[in-house]
Amino acid sequence: MRKLKLIWDFKGPNAELTSKHHLTHLREYVKANEVPILAAGVEHITGIHHICFVAVNEENMIEIRDNLKPHRGQLWQD
Repeated sequence: MRKLKLIWDFKGPNAELTSKHHLTHLREYVKANEVPILAAGVEHITGIHHICFVAVNEENMIEIRDNLKPHRGQLWQD
C-alpha cells in the first residue's frame, strides 16, 4: 500500500505560525475522526514558506482530501 503526504502550503511573514496553528487543527481532526496517521508536522521551506503535512496510508487519503482540502500531495518516504 502506498503512503502519501498531504500538504498545506503557507507563505508570507506569518507562514511559520500559521502552519503550526494548522497542525493543531489537523491533529484535532485525526483524533476526533480516528484517522490513523503515519506522521504529522511542519517543515521550513524558505524564510517565508512553511508547510504543514500529514502522512497517511492511501486508503485514508480520500477522507482527508475531501474534508480538509490539502493544497497538494506526494509519496511519503519514511
